[in-house]
Amino acid sequence: MSETRIREEICRLGRSLFERGLTPGSSGNISVKLDDGGWLVTPTNASLGSLDPARMSRLGPDGRLVSGDAPTKEVPLHTALYQTRGAARAVVHLHSTHSVALSMLPEIDPRAALPPMTPYYLMKCGQTALVPYYRPGDPAVADAIKGLAGKYSSVLLANHGPVVSGDTLEAAVYAIEELEETAKLYLLLRGLNPRYLSPAQVEDLIDVFGLTLPQTHDHT
Repeated sequence: MSETRIREEICRLGRSLFERGLTPGSSGNISVKLDDGGWLVTPTNASLGSLDPARMSRLGPDGRLVSGDAPTKEVPLHTALYQTRGAARAVVHLHSTHSVALSMLPEIDPRAALPPMTPYYLMKCGQTALVPYYRPGDPAVADAIKGLAGKYSSVLLANHGPVVSGDTLEAAVYAIEELEETAKLYLLLRGLNPRYLSPAQVEDLIDVFGLTLPQTHDHT
């Protein structure tokens, strides 16, 4: 895909996420890795609902701004995912309501923020890690992401929001949407003793779809 087309896709998908209320105001950011090792990322203080393809931040392989507006303050977050997830070609970070709410609950397991609720959650997201709170733009978040050793494509930033990497921008968007919907399901069912996928059902998904999960938990 040409760089021009990638710029247009970032704007199209960003607008779709914004218009459906998945990241309000000027929150959230998107990046896509380019063939030359550099990447495109949404500018700082930009609404995903009104991005301009020509003003996208163009970073070189060293992470420095080459052209366009100043980049999002979350560049360290994106950089850490690209460095630890070798297949990642895109990263999406949102402030979606249900995922943020999930990240604030005391019972959440940092190694598996959500139980195996639906097949599509496992297929799109695998498992989701929860990392501790860091202020937005804090470079220390990169160390927290690196500490996950590339095992997770989907991560919740405590009291902040989800961040998901994918082998394409579309895949990353679909995965973060699935994460948000699964977080919503969890909150709706919290305290109701729902029936999760059994270990055998999870193993079947792993075998049929070739999933790689950091670990498995028994949920009955």
